Amino acid sequence: MRPDIVRRSDSGAAVVYLNGAMPPVPSAPARLLRMASPRDLTLVGASLALGAVLYPLMIVPALGGRFGGVHAALLLANFAAICLAQLFRRHAPAGLAAGTVFMIVDVLLGPSVPVWIVFADLLYAATLHGPSRLSRNMVAVATALAAVLVVSFVAVTPVWQNGLLSAAGAIPLVLVPVAWGRNVRHHQELAAAERRSADQVARIAQLDRAAAVHDERRRIARDLHDVVAGHVSSIALQAEAVSTVAGHQDPAVASILRHIRTESVRALHEMRAMIDVLRAGDEGEDDSAPGRLSDLPQLVSAVRATGLEVDLSTRLPSELTSGAVELAAYRISQEALTNAAKHAPRSHATLDVRTAGAAIVVSLCNGLSPDGPAAPVAATGGGRGLLTMRERAEAVGGTLRAGPVGDQWQVRAVLPHRAR
Repeated sequence: MRPDIVRRSDSGAAVVYLNGAMPPVPSAPARLLRMASPRDLTLVGASLALGAVLYPLMIVPALGGRFGGVHAALLLANFAAICLAQLFRRHAPAGLAAGTVFMIVDVLLGPSVPVWIVFADLLYAATLHGPSRLSRNMVAVATALAAVLVVSFVAVTPVWQNGLLSAAGAIPLVLVPVAWGRNVRHHQELAAAERRSADQVARIAQLDRAAAVHDERRRIARDLHDVVAGHVSSIALQAEAVSTVAGHQDPAVASILRHIRTESVRALHEMRAMIDVLRAGDEGEDDSAPGRLSDLPQLVSAVRATGLEVDLSTRLPSELTSGAVELAAYRISQEALTNAAKHAPRSHATLDVRTAGAAIVVSLCNGLSPDGPAAPVAATGGGRGLLTMRERAEAVGGTLRAGPVGDQWQVRAVLPHRAR
């Protein structure tokens, strides 16, 4: 048994020939048709139809009103050949070279209008689709062809004056297609240049915006490092110093001071991580900052130290699909507990974080303080806590609702497992 043969088809697909059977070799006409586009095939058919109309009407000056005989057969054969050359009209200079040969033959046999029409199309196509260098030199090529035509007409015409008149009528059929093709190509090149210029302008604008964002991120990172981080470090150091001096006198005070220092150090750690994210540029991801749902017990423990009673309930999968969603859920829980500790410090709060279908639900309920907020809004963050929580939820494609429900204040956030 002969081995199988695997070859590629024109479309690139693998074709297997069993038992060593050789693939069929396409015929020359088939290979020729593959090189031509459907538009070129249509144009060849239109040219042949034009010849079929014009030749029987004897629009052939060299025949003297007769249509027939060997002379007519040669004219028709030459016309059919130049029509086939149109299959290569987009493959300049091959199509133009073949068309030039058949055009010269037509001049020697006796000029005929159909051949000149087809040859004008070949000149136009070579100028429009040919290589850039050929297209730029087509005016010189057309001028040379015009000179050849003048000589040919004078040579084959008994009266040279008549030959010059015939050449004068034929020269526009050579120069006009070239000028038209150059004009169309020039407009196409201008349009392409405009598109490239627009793309470059858009790219430059994008780079400018990215540079501006990067500079702003670095400025914010510097301010956080130089100002806010310094204050937080000072709080941690002073809390440790006070705990050392006065903590042994009152265990409750010592516990509060330890929590102040612990939370200050935690805040400093998170701020440094955020500074690293800001300095990382576009490659930085929010999920590189600390704050996971697994840290909720430590967060609740720190809030309890402020005097707020908190019950924590979590029902979550072992791993979440999106770090951004997990970070948003943690930050919303943190902000909600902070607001509860600020505005209702002596109440009881319940934090419930669980999965519900394809979402994570964060719910915090706490009692309303009978005396109103524990501190004025302006002194506790400017009332931006709810806005921040809502923005975090919407950033990952979730929703947040906050407001009084009976004698309770409820914050409820629904976040998708995957950020949108």
